Amino acid sequence: MKPSLEPNRRNAYLVAALASFITIAIIALPEQAFQASLDGLRLWWNIVFPALLPFFIASDTLMGLGVVHFIGALLEPLMKPLFGVPGVGAFALAMGLASGYPIGARITARLRREGLCSRVEAERLVSFTNTADPLFMVGAVAVGMFQLPGLGPILAASHYVSAILLGFLLKSYGESDKRRRTEEYQREESLLSRAAHELYTARSQDNRSFGQIFGDAVKDSVGTLLLVGGCIMIFSVVIRVLTVFHITDLLSAPLIAVLAPLGVPQDLVASLVGGFFEITIGTEMASRATASIAQKAIAASAIIAWSGLSVFAQVASMLFGTDIRLTPYFFARIVHAVLAAIVTAIMLKIVPWAAQQTIAIPGLSSSPGFLATVSYSCTMLAKTAAIGASIMAALALLSKPRAFGFRVKK
Repeated sequence: MKPSLEPNRRNAYLVAALASFITIAIIALPEQAFQASLDGLRLWWNIVFPALLPFFIASDTLMGLGVVHFIGALLEPLMKPLFGVPGVGAFALAMGLASGYPIGARITARLRREGLCSRVEAERLVSFTNTADPLFMVGAVAVGMFQLPGLGPILAASHYVSAILLGFLLKSYGESDKRRRTEEYQREESLLSRAAHELYTARSQDNRSFGQIFGDAVKDSVGTLLLVGGCIMIFSVVIRVLTVFHITDLLSAPLIAVLAPLGVPQDLVASLVGGFFEITIGTEMASRATASIAQKAIAASAIIAWSGLSVFAQVASMLFGTDIRLTPYFFARIVHAVLAAIVTAIMLKIVPWAAQQTIAIPGLSSSPGFLATVSYSCTMLAKTAAIGASIMAALALLSKPRAFGFRVKK
């Protein structure tokens, strides 16, 4: 009896076979492959590149100037008890929520390389800070695909609430990091003074001029976005090839057999398969499915939280060269997708009008344009985030008053 192949050898054969199949398919279908690649290029150049470049440059510049170290020291009493990550994780969370995939992973990798977090902390951080951006959910999905502006805040709020819940769940992941200093909270020095000291120390250690920091940030950011563009283009081609050869239909068959008795239409199941590979294609397929608006919104929410193998490849490239493992991130995406679907279903029960008609934005017409809808949705999200941040800050202050410069009488 022949021994079974070793896992590493079997994986090597499988990856080589898949790559060979894709290459042969591209050669056999040059016209379709070119069109799919061109579609991916348009998506990257018109949307992804101008949307992410300013955030990439800003994040690198702020890290070089020591501002991230300042934020980390300031928010350590908040992030550590809530999510089990250092205070600098707040920067990755804020930038990830604002700019979308894959900047959360990029910032986390940078924090790990600079020793500002442990491996376990980085794995927690990348799992709940690498999120979709509000403009994609509100503008592209709700307005552009579903043509329901009222659905935008529902999708965005569900996505971010489920991401925060995921962060709470991940706090118990891995052993507690004993390398982090615990005596910082017991100092008599105020939190603001310690944060200012961390900024000055980091700036002194970097020792680059502002011009050099900015120039390096531009070069590194453009190089990273070229990598992101390549991932988008190649996965656009892969999905087109799989569709032409009806492989996506084969992948849909088991899911259809499971979900059809539950009343889920076949084309909605097909959107989940498409979303498994690429987020934009999956959400567009979900918006065109022959199902109720609520079912399509729940499917789109799950697809956005999962993000697709295209984003997974981008995250893998961001984390390359670090010791951050991808397995926790992979399972976190599954949990995030399930949580996002559940939260979306609950929110649609609370505000059912979002799945039925467009909303009337105060001061605007009953059919608002794209920019007006985005402005309104982002304003509502900002108000919600401000309230949530105030509550978390109050909890942190009550739990660690000494860290904020308040003395507690015994």
